[in-house]
Amino acid sequence: MTKKYIVRLEPQEREDLRKLVSKGKGAARKLTHARILLQADVSESGPGWTDGQIAEAMGVTTRTVEHVRQRCVEQGLEAALERKKREHGPTPRILDGAKEAKLVAVCCSKPPQGRRRWTLNLLADRLVELRIVEAISSDTVRRTLEKKRAEAVAQADVVHSAGAERRVRLRHGERAGGVPSSVQRRLSCGVHG
Repeated sequence: MTKKYIVRLEPQEREDLRKLVSKGKGAARKLTHARILLQADVSESGPGWTDGQIAEAMGVTTRTVEHVRQRCVEQGLEAALERKKREHGPTPRILDGAKEAKLVAVCCSKPPQGRRRWTLNLLADRLVELRIVEAISSDTVRRTLEKKRAEAVAQADVVHSAGAERRVRLRHGERAGGVPSSVQRRLSCGVHG
């Protein structure tokens, strides 16, 4: 199979890449991409290694080598070295502070008729019914409640007992892994996955 994107470096580009690699300073990803381009170079002074040889020597996949070559040919040397810019921003949060508060309020309310307690799926369905959100997964509900539980246990409540190197206890003596019963009553209200 012939390569679609052939890397031919100019002498100055090759020298710049050699300097970058020899300094050894910079992001590991950038240095790896510089090494890939140096080995992929098919000009007179380049070794012109195959993608498989480069991948094995650099500890990357052949697909990474292909991507670096493609970006170098299509967008230039700098683009091949730098991290690719995001086309879209990060996914916006489904639950902001006000919606999280509504989730906790629903969580602490009486469960639906015929149920002893709220489940994550029931909470997710209830948030949609109340039009707090258009759609939400039970996993998002779980992560939000875990975050709220962690926030409820303030750092001031953590005490390292003298002589206990690895044991961490809360001020009232319960293990740090457990959530104090007062916090459980205030926050989780009997939610189970």
